[in-house]
Order: sequence, then structure tokens, then C-alpha cells
Amino acid sequence: MNIAVMKEIHPGETRVPLVPATVDRLVKLGAEVVVESGTGQSCRFDDAAYTAVGATMATNREAMLQHADLILRLRKPPLAEIPLMRRGAIHISYLDPFNELELVDAFVAAGISGISLEMIPRTTLAQKMDVLSSQANLAGYVSVLLGTAHLDKILPMMTTPAGTIKPAKVFIIGVGVAGLQAIATARRLGARVEAFDTRPVVEEQVKSLGAKFVKVDLGQTGQTKDGYATQLTPEQMEMQKQGMAKACAQADIVITTAQLFGRPAPRIVDRAMVAQMQPGSVIVDMAVETGGNVEGSELDKVVEIEGVKVVGLSNLPGKVALTASQMYSSNLGNFVAHFWDKESKSFRLDLNDEIIKGALVTHDGALFSEMYKSIINK
Repeated sequence: MNIAVMKEIHPGETRVPLVPATVDRLVKLGAEVVVESGTGQSCRFDDAAYTAVGATMATNREAMLQHADLILRLRKPPLAEIPLMRRGAIHISYLDPFNELELVDAFVAAGISGISLEMIPRTTLAQKMDVLSSQANLAGYVSVLLGTAHLDKILPMMTTPAGTIKPAKVFIIGVGVAGLQAIATARRLGARVEAFDTRPVVEEQVKSLGAKFVKVDLGQTGQTKDGYATQLTPEQMEMQKQGMAKACAQADIVITTAQLFGRPAPRIVDRAMVAQMQPGSVIVDMAVETGGNVEGSELDKVVEIEGVKVVGLSNLPGKVALTASQMYSSNLGNFVAHFWDKESKSFRLDLNDEIIKGALVTHDGALFSEMYKSIINK
């Protein structure tokens, strides 16, 4: 089976889809792996590192796409490349299908089986393939470093001959994978940490990391079967803002992580809340790529609002590109290996498997995912 590993061409992307260690694993499964020349350059993997584990390097991107049975990459493909793919080929990457309807339609028209890694079910079996969790984990870590870099004070308490320095206060909004890592990182750096989430079930996790859970009575809330917070009503959103305003006002760093799968991020910190914060404090808006949690945050910019720095940088995992690439590559390799047929030495697209049912968006010239069809009403 011919597997094509495409070089990332998205502006500013520093991660790579497969590192040599994962290519080695796929070659040992019996795959013919063709890697586009320069794929690993941003993470200091030269072409020789890939050929050393059995890959073939290629420079003709169009020919790679035309001959591949299985196409692996990190970002979604450019629209112009989809018609170049062989009909019946399988394409695996982030696809952002709910916001990329034209892309999905192009997959259908070209007869490509499009697997969206964001839609892998969050089950125990699929944990080793969960790219969202692995990348969010790193994003949570980076968010604390960004907040610290823009703060004009230190995080830990220090007792010095000049006096005792009080620890900085960090407030984390949203306690998913990213939020938990942000809590753990801020605690390791010596900050006093508070956290809030609409799901009361995460309180014990917050406390286990040495942070305080901020309680706001929102009435009935919960989470989806995949662990995402359910969408709040407008009334609950207002109650949440009022409850969080005090914690924000006392914090030196606020990190917002709230995102809704397939929908724009909720606006949870408005200008009135920012205005109550101490001058010189910092907000890191981790949801800026999907619309932002913070009123006034701007994509790929650090802006100052009412004396508060609002950090809206995108692709936080890309700030630690080598580690992020190793984790993504491992997730992707686990996914391919899980469905690999050793006898035929090929990727087996099992349409009855629960993981495939969740992640396969298009197949055989039609939409496949029932969840996707129900949400976009097709």
C-alpha cells in the first residue's frame, strides 16, 4: 500500500505530520511510505533521517497525490489538491469539517474517503489516537508560559533579604485537557491557582492538582458523552460572567480555554470584566482561532485593553513543535496501525468499527458520518 506523507504548507505551521520513528513503524508493517522532501525540516529531521528508516523521498507533490492509496498530513488539504487525489484514496488529517463545508463537498465530488481526526470518539480504545487531547495538553502548557512571559512579575513566592514576594494568582477558565495542564504547569511554577468549569464533575480533578475550584451556581449543566461541556443558555452565560468577574479581578494571569465542538467559542470575558482587572495583568485567550473567549482579543496579536495584555496567539502546540510533532505522529501512527491488515499489508477501512464511524466524514462519493449529516442538515 502506498502511503504519501505530505509536507505542511500552511503559513506559520511548524509541526510535521510524521517523524522518522513513526515512518519506521509503518514500513515494518509492510507499507510503502513516500515522504515529500523537506517534510521534517521545521523540526530538524532531514530527508536522510526518513530514508534511513525505509521511506522514499519525493519532490513531485502532484505525482504523490495521484498515486497514493493513503494520504497523511496534519492540516486540511488545499482545495486545489483534492481533485489530484486518486478516486477511492483515503485522506487522514485535521479537516475542521463543520467549518469547511466546501472542502467536504470537494471530497465527496472526488470520491475520497476523508477521515477527520478531530472526530475520533473519546473512548478508552481511541485514547492512543486522540490528537485533540495530545495537542490540547501541550497548548495548556504553552499558555502558562505565554502568560508568564507577558507578566511583569514572577509566579512563585520568594523570601528574600529585600522582603517576601507574594505568589502570583492564575485563574483558569475551562478544565478540559488544556485547562488541567495549565493548572498543573502554573502550580509547578509556584503560582496560586483557581479554576472554573461549568461541569461540577471536574472539581475533584482541580483539587487534586492543588488548585481551588471556583463555584458558580448555574443551575442544570453537564457534559456530552465525549466529555465536552454542554452549551449554556444566555441566562447561564450571564450568571457565569458575574461569578467569574471577582476571580478575574484578583488574578494576575487569566487563561481561557472554553471551546465548543463544531461551533464558535463562547464569549465569556467581556470588556467590563477586563476593565475590573489589575493594570499589568495578562489574559491568554486559547480559543482565539475559533472566535475567542475574550472580547477584544485578536488573532495572532497581543493587544492591550484597559491596561491588560490580551494574548491571542494561534497554534500554541506549534510553539513546542518538536514535542507536538512527536505526539501527533504517534497518534497518527497508532490510528493507521490499529486498522492495518497484516495479511494484505494495507489499511482496512472497517465501516462497522465505532472509531471509523465517528471519524469518517466522506466515503465512496457521499457523506458518511451520520453525526455530521444531522448537524449540517444534509
